[in-house]
Amino acid sequence: MQATAFTYDPQTRSGSVLLDDGTPLPFDGAAFAAGGLRLLRPGQRVRIETEGADEERRIVLVTLQTF
Repeated sequence: MQATAFTYDPQTRSGSVLLDDGTPLPFDGAAFAAGGLRLLRPGQRVRIETEGADEERRIVLVTLQTF
């Protein structure tokens, strides 16, 4: 699934993305680390993997979108 980076805190390595429908979805440091990224800037397109559904949905992986 694709999204746009919205916020990022380099201290905690957590933040949030905006899904293409505008829904914000937070991610934690573990999801960020799983993608092997070192930095994330707001506005960057990312690929995310999620688990769960509806209110229980959470991001488990954040990587940069590549073509």
